[in-house]
Amino acid sequence: MKERDSLPLNRIEKMEELKKVGINLFANNFKVTHTTQDIIREFQDKSNEDLDKIKDRFSLAGRIVSARNFGKAAFLHIQDRKGRIQAYIRQDSVGKDSFKFFKRFDIGDFVGLVGRPFRSKTQELTIMVEEVELLTKSLRSLPEKWHGLVDVETRYRQRYLDLIVNPEVREIFYKRTRIVQLIREFLNERDFLEVETPMMQSIPGGATARPFKTYHNTLNMNLYLRIAPELYLKRLVVGGLERVYEINRNFRNEGISTRHNPEFTMLEFYQAYATYLDFMDLTEEMLAHIAWNLFGSLRFEYQGVELDFTPPWRRMTFKEAIIKFGGVEEEVLTDKERLMEYGQKIGLALDKNMGLGNLLDKVFEEVAEPELTQPTFITNYPTDISPLSRRNDKNPQEVDRFELFIFGREIANAFSELNDPVDQKNRFLEEIGNRGEYDEEPGALDNDYIKALEYGMPPAAGEGIGIDRLVMLFVNAASIREVILFPQLKSRE
Repeated sequence: MKERDSLPLNRIEKMEELKKVGINLFANNFKVTHTTQDIIREFQDKSNEDLDKIKDRFSLAGRIVSARNFGKAAFLHIQDRKGRIQAYIRQDSVGKDSFKFFKRFDIGDFVGLVGRPFRSKTQELTIMVEEVELLTKSLRSLPEKWHGLVDVETRYRQRYLDLIVNPEVREIFYKRTRIVQLIREFLNERDFLEVETPMMQSIPGGATARPFKTYHNTLNMNLYLRIAPELYLKRLVVGGLERVYEINRNFRNEGISTRHNPEFTMLEFYQAYATYLDFMDLTEEMLAHIAWNLFGSLRFEYQGVELDFTPPWRRMTFKEAIIKFGGVEEEVLTDKERLMEYGQKIGLALDKNMGLGNLLDKVFEEVAEPELTQPTFITNYPTDISPLSRRNDKNPQEVDRFELFIFGREIANAFSELNDPVDQKNRFLEEIGNRGEYDEEPGALDNDYIKALEYGMPPAAGEGIGIDRLVMLFVNAASIREVILFPQLKSRE
């Protein structure tokens, strides 16, 4: 009852008046034949004389987003999933009773219209309405039409309002769907099989992150929302599915920022008899394919900077990037004490128990990442921060891995897969030992994954690409919240 009392009084009164005369406030029998875009596409270029000759009548439905009343006539705009169009309603066209009821409609209501196209005096393509029907009565007013919905907090919390009043927001999510479709088409054409793997896992694995924990009553066991699908996808490679991919959600119980949401979408794909070098070429090709289909060009602007996706992209080793952008002497990178001093000098908060690989990673994040604006592959990561990657044949202290950076952000992570079960078990145990010192949720050994490797996994490469961050680039969004329909927010209560 409190919620009803908070509704605008004039809308409640109109609702009651319409109900008294038998108007169905939530009708569901109107048949739509055309969208606004259909009408605009078909008749936008027609002359007034051509429009006058049209005998057909068209049925459209949508939300009233503006209205101007002139006594016995009115102009309004309706909005459907494809756009907006103007409509003109006259009492002598729809009938006195229908027009009387129409006068009780509000901005925000859904209506069904039947009529024909013509041009107004201002030459705007318009529907001359012959029949009008209320489909849904809106009980709340839309945001003030001249200012739209600009408050960021409200936009994210009430995304439905954001989508109604800000057409550019709807376009972001249409484009997001198109990007995912292009990825699927690209991989399907190369004989990859799309699969689904468990969201709830008995052991959190495939990445280093704090998981969300839940409990299954019937099974009497803890379960974790997955932080990555990697270990299950590689089980499928063991099983003979040599090319697989999954586009789905990951969950990480960590911070929220313009780049991070605890629930996010990830593409992961794996290919037998391929290396990380093959995947650099594949990644260039896939992302260039998306850019070309979206823009008709491999150059596009992001946050005021022109990005160039023309292959080949720059390639640097992990250490080369630190040396180049950090001004560090090469010998410092193998001396933990000197590297610790350098890290503290540039303002990093460092744990003295941190391993050399993690220390290098912290320095890299500080000095190199911000400089990687154009697409850049960083290779040859330290082995101790890459527990699932194959060791490099020439230097076992490094792995056959790359990360792709664009505009200072990690977009993709890939490597030649570690398929030696003995080495993998040892690296798992080492990782668990290290994590136990500082993690709330200590690691656990995935014995079933080790067993799968013992049956034999062919040489393979795998890659993960953050869909949300990728979409940010292609739609020119500064925050990850702009490309997630319902981003996680702190409760107002």
